[in-house]
Amino acid sequence: MHMFRIALANIRFPATPEESVTLAEQAIAQASIEGAGLICFPECFTPGYRGMGKSVPPPDPAFLERAWSAIRAAAAKATLAVVLGTERVIDGALLITALVINRDGTPAGFQDKVQIDPSEEGIYSPGSERRIFQTGPLTFGVAICHEGWRYPETVRWAVRRGAHIVFHPHFHEAAPGGYVPSSFADPANSFHEKAALCRAAENTCYFATVNCASAGSPTTSAVVRPDGTLLSYQPYGQQGLLIADIDIAAATGLLAARCKSV
Repeated sequence: MHMFRIALANIRFPATPEESVTLAEQAIAQASIEGAGLICFPECFTPGYRGMGKSVPPPDPAFLERAWSAIRAAAAKATLAVVLGTERVIDGALLITALVINRDGTPAGFQDKVQIDPSEEGIYSPGSERRIFQTGPLTFGVAICHEGWRYPETVRWAVRRGAHIVFHPHFHEAAPGGYVPSSFADPANSFHEKAALCRAAENTCYFATVNCASAGSPTTSAVVRPDGTLLSYQPYGQQGLLIADIDIAAATGLLAARCKSV
């Protein structure tokens, strides 16, 4: 077995863009203490996801550059790779993205959200490319929220190119009158967490989904094994880091490799 420890930042939605940086720095430091090699944050954590009744200041490229620099410095200090849910402005268009940071604080690049939800179309624009990343022995991809839930090919693309795990930053809060689960992939709940089990099993990879902590949330952060069984999940609404040790050798990508369409 070749074990690799990951951390999922199941922390509260930031009250301000500036607080998102502080919370990220604190989570990175704690993940390092816990011995993790990589930490992943929820969708658009910095500066905060727009929509869903949230009041987030207008896009500010200058703030984003400062925030990314501070978080890169925290990653370097902690010697920890980071998948930061964020946004960026390209040619006047606002994109949902994940900034991947190497253990030495250098940027590894971005994975933009290619498949956006129809509800996001008035706010965000879709990206156009996919890529995979490497930290030490771990190869990984990123599929953001809606595209990971509803578009299996976004996960399969990464696994067919060597990814052992696909990280899934998302943002999902309680809806009025919505079902409030107490166990992962509850049959009475929506399809979302069941999709997480499928993404792992149908590709023989690990799948790590990460959400903000909030009362009544219909989904939580979790890690699914390559056989589609649950490795661990964060109690609903409970803030903290979900720490998981994954066996890289178990992520063979066998079933993804047998699919010829992606």
